[in-house]
Amino acid sequence: MEHSTNIISLRGELAALPEFSHENHGRRFYRFTLGVPRLSGTVDYLPIVAEERLLNGFDLSGGQMLAVTGQVRSHNVRIDGIRRLLIFVFALDIVAEDGEPINEVTLEGPLCREPTYRRTPLGREICDVMLAVPRSFHRADYLPCILWGRTAQEIATCHTREQIHICGRLQSRNYTKLTENGPEERTAYEISALNAYLLDDPE
Repeated sequence: MEHSTNIISLRGELAALPEFSHENHGRRFYRFTLGVPRLSGTVDYLPIVAEERLLNGFDLSGGQMLAVTGQVRSHNVRIDGIRRLLIFVFALDIVAEDGEPINEVTLEGPLCREPTYRRTPLGREICDVMLAVPRSFHRADYLPCILWGRTAQEIATCHTREQIHICGRLQSRNYTKLTENGPEERTAYEISALNAYLLDDPE
């Protein structure tokens, strides 16, 4: 694929102070949470991973509004013998600034499995897709996306390996998972698409 896109722009309130995450080739990375309100008032609490140098110079002790630009990334981990796909924002730039909340994502990549189309009990149309968004060194981020209405109808007719362009927002969703040890509260992250189209479509 000659061209790929993975861009996210966020502006929200620091919801949790940065904590050390990991070190890679001598570079230290920290993880923190950004709270970004929707128009409905619901707040998406999104995990951010940032290199230490991006956080230097900020006094984060009192909490503040931050603008983050970066990419949506995925990482497979094994927890208690079970593989899980972790979704997070990899920050490329951070600025302390006030303003209206921002949550904008643009992605391009092939579908890595067939779309799942369904209707809610109230008749709302939904399509779930998994996008394999390429990045450097022949790697890819596997990102779950959810589409609605007419867009869900159109993308539901697509197939694996077809290239899709999606614009939307990254959202968090709490749910209860039934495990061998009983109910467990978890948080899922997915891109809610505002619009999407097939890149190979001449339209």
